Amino acid sequence: MRVGLITADPGHPVLAATAAVLRGQGHGVEVVGPGTAWAGAAWAGDVCLLKAKNEQALSLAWELESRGVPVVNSAAATELCQDRVRMAELAKAAGLPFAETRSVGLLGQLADPAYPFVVKSRHSRRHDLVARVDDAARLRELAERWPDEAVVTQPFLDGTGWDQKLWVVDGRVFAARRRSELAPPDGDTGPAAEWEPPADRAALALRVGEVFGLDVYGVDLLDGPAEPVVVDVNAFPGIRGRAGAPEALAALALRVAADRGR
Repeated sequence: MRVGLITADPGHPVLAATAAVLRGQGHGVEVVGPGTAWAGAAWAGDVCLLKAKNEQALSLAWELESRGVPVVNSAAATELCQDRVRMAELAKAAGLPFAETRSVGLLGQLADPAYPFVVKSRHSRRHDLVARVDDAARLRELAERWPDEAVVTQPFLDGTGWDQKLWVVDGRVFAARRRSELAPPDGDTGPAAEWEPPADRAALALRVGEVFGLDVYGVDLLDGPAEPVVVDVNAFPGIRGRAGAPEALAALALRVAADRGR
């Protein structure tokens, strides 16, 4: 099999480990995209893994799919997860317990907010805006730093200060608890902790994949008043340090490629 990687960082730990597994099994692995030997339309492999999410990467994924090359995750599913408004709308329509997400345009246009709240960039990407806002002074500070950023708001859930991170690869759930970036700086700052999610949370993570059409994704959960609440969904996250994840990803690529040939 020939497996393509649509990425700007082929050395990313999960991709490098996955490529090593595939090559160890005798399969070819190539980086596909601008600046490489395979700049898109010329590539004719069996399956591509879409890790990058920028405009060039998505355009390439759409092009490959139009020629019958399967892409994991699909261009459509990946693109949807870049827009937090569309993501929340789909989740709510499917009955998922997703955090109430409100589009407010630019941050400086937000009027009469109910403090505290969480503000996020509408368009999910690396190094985007995710912040807790406790008062008007903090709101002004963020508006000055991000004057042209389209944002959404979500209610602040006063939990334990630890995020519940669940990652799914082809139906296999990996998990950990990580210190929330929204937690107070004077709180517990311990490292990521091993965590076995309860069955209901694992089932919720799997349901997210069904709704969003994703095979490789992350789900961020917090404890709500009555049930766990989904606060974000990420297409093809890093899944760093999860034993078995590269093997699961390699097996997924081969399965999708084999399905194409049937």
